[in-house]
Amino acid sequence: MSSSSILELRGISKTFASTTALSPLDLDIERGSFVSIVGPSGCGKSTLFNILSGLIQPDNGSISLEDQNVIGATGHVGYMLQKDLLVPWRTVLGNITLGARLKGKVGPEDKEQAMGFAQKYGLGEFLHHYPSALSGGMRQRVALMRTLATNHQLLLLDEPFGALDAQTRFEMQQWLLQVWRDTQRTVLFITHDVDEAVFLSDRVLVMSPRPGRVVDDLRVDLPRPRTLDTLVSPAFTDLKSRVLHQLHRERGA
Repeated sequence: MSSSSILELRGISKTFASTTALSPLDLDIERGSFVSIVGPSGCGKSTLFNILSGLIQPDNGSISLEDQNVIGATGHVGYMLQKDLLVPWRTVLGNITLGARLKGKVGPEDKEQAMGFAQKYGLGEFLHHYPSALSGGMRQRVALMRTLATNHQLLLLDEPFGALDAQTRFEMQQWLLQVWRDTQRTVLFITHDVDEAVFLSDRVLVMSPRPGRVVDDLRVDLPRPRTLDTLVSPAFTDLKSRVLHQLHRERGA
């Protein structure tokens, strides 16, 4: 593994019955990077995440995470889905520390870490509130804090902002970039929103229709921090255009 890489995939493929979800796929992810994956529905994006997290095994290939073979293993990545999956009878604090509870016990260090996340990232006043009292954006913040609290270096975020309105979504994107800068985690991010992919990322991977394969690996060299002005800059428009043309070319449009 390269010294700059945290994750390497070689020849990963997956077939369900007679349907090939993923063609043999090679991929290197740099430590501390933010990489988005875009592609049509059914192209294997979530299948790839399920393989990376150990929920399913690939038919072929190898996965090396921090120089360790993780094929079929679980508990080595933080995984967040579009649905926040908060436990309704637990408070914000209880939800953030849920990973520690599932491992057996919530200790003082777990609570301190959770309170630190909440205070730093805008939920300090809501530690003892239940999910029903939170807005959609606040619930997603709690879900991400729960993912961060697993203390894994690689985070898999599967369309976490897909259900939010446009204004809340942009606020959450800026918030996520702040958290990413502060924690220096590595992020793999699935989205159907091309603007979101380009705005957030260091790289955008474009996948083909099923069977999924990476057909473009686009470097995003837009300066950080990124703002509203980034979204209307000529450089942003050019990058977005390339992704869109590649997506529609693969769809045969």
